[in-house]
Amino acid sequence: MDTPGSQSSLHRANLERVLRAVRMAGSLTQAEIARSTGLSAATVSNIVRELKEVGTVVVTPTSSGGRRARSVSLSADAGIVVGVDFGHSHLRVAVGNLAHRVLAEESEPIDTDASADQGFGRAELLVTRLLEQTGFRPEKVIGVGLGVPGPIDGETGALGSTAILPGWTGIAPGQELSSRLGMPVYVDNDANLGALGELVWGAGRGLSDLAYIKVASGVGAGLVIAGQIYRGPGGTAGEIGHITLDESGPVCRCGNRGCLETFVAARHILSLLNGSHGVDLTVPRVVQLAQRGDLGCRRVLADAGRQIGTGVANLCNLLNPRRVILGGDLAEAGDLVLDPIRESVARYAIPSAARQLSVVPGTLGGRAEVLGALALVMSEMGDSGALPATEGRDSGRSVAVLPSGR
Repeated sequence: MDTPGSQSSLHRANLERVLRAVRMAGSLTQAEIARSTGLSAATVSNIVRELKEVGTVVVTPTSSGGRRARSVSLSADAGIVVGVDFGHSHLRVAVGNLAHRVLAEESEPIDTDASADQGFGRAELLVTRLLEQTGFRPEKVIGVGLGVPGPIDGETGALGSTAILPGWTGIAPGQELSSRLGMPVYVDNDANLGALGELVWGAGRGLSDLAYIKVASGVGAGLVIAGQIYRGPGGTAGEIGHITLDESGPVCRCGNRGCLETFVAARHILSLLNGSHGVDLTVPRVVQLAQRGDLGCRRVLADAGRQIGTGVANLCNLLNPRRVILGGDLAEAGDLVLDPIRESVARYAIPSAARQLSVVPGTLGGRAEVLGALALVMSEMGDSGALPATEGRDSGRSVAVLPSGR
């Protein structure tokens, strides 16, 4: 048995640091591993050689800064991960490997009034189909990341009362999906997964502090602080949609009046235009019309941007993020909505915080949350099963159903 502070314990810790760095980046050169872990180049070289010999990583020639280098990534045999994203009206599932390659992905609409049982039944079928399509047995799945549109109680794993999906409140989605699939499931809300997806794959790469704001049927924010998703002790951090803008405003689904969500969520935007543009309008159509010059649609998007910007300014004053990434359908409007957000930030945020902030659209579009679900498994899984065998070490993998961050 390793004792704390022993050479074998230190070596094991270094192995885990290298594995985690590679797993979260997808692939890294040995020099990048040394920088991200703080280990010496010689130590990294020895660890990579050891991991390569047991088949945990693969090393391929590459170049970095015009010089020859060696790129390190996890072996395809190290296992696969599954991402499941439930939205207000969609279900998206993806299967990927630990080298950050998406092997299969599929999306389908779901009835907004569908029961949780129906929704999980569709998810089970999609996961099974994609595993068969990619040729992997269920035993190869290390874990499943699950995204849902609402806060997750950090202690019980249950979906909170402000969830978008009707009838799902109080259900523990991770336990439900795990019992169906027989796999470990890690669950988080969709905004947190959007932030994680953009952090690992998209507009947040290379940053350690950012906020991802998703504006769709609801409004939520995923907060990344010091490179980690911040959830708060109750799992409700980032509920930016429920900050109060007008105490006499419309009643929100949370029970309060004048929340940000009541001014910028899809149902509000569409209600402003139904009289002039018809009742069959959708937010993507509003964005499309605005980009073609429709003045009414442009005005509504600009107003929404200014309201979102007020919330972003409050966020800047509290947390001082380096970047705010806008996700959801409104992000497709580009500067039509981003410029008003920036104007509000310049007006209401502390000048020093506003100067350091960039407001950009997400680069992953509707895939941000399901890719974040894949990244969630990679961030939460342990490295024991991938470490070279040592005497007296149990290499077995436990199966758990966990809210994220545990």
